[in-house]
Amino acid sequence: SRFETCWPALMKDSHGVIIIFNPELPSHLKEIEMWYSCFVQQQPLLDSQCLLVAHHKPGSAGDTENLSLAYPLNKLKLIHSNLEEDPEDVRMEFIKYFRSIVTIINESREKEEMSIIS
Repeated sequence: SRFETCWPALMKDSHGVIIIFNPELPSHLKEIEMWYSCFVQQQPLLDSQCLLVAHHKPGSAGDTENLSLAYPLNKLKLIHSNLEEDPEDVRMEFIKYFRSIVTIINESREKEEMSIIS
């Protein structure tokens, strides 16, 4: 939050938000609510333009099944990452996310072009 004065520059013309957090730290679970509110809801971006990444540190016994997030975070796409065990799965999820963002950008651009034409 000490860089909060820079947030408007980070948010300007953004098309997506990726929030990476450590699910083993209770403080992170509260902080992601603030990040979601500031960077997604106040933009406004669609929930489909937000990706939550619960990053598990190497050697941690992270519980990927029982992570419960409060509303509205529980309706966002959530992936678990552990780069030692499943780097390919994480890479594939990022590719899917970026494809969805590109699709949204293209659709928005087409709508804008059609509104200029008509």
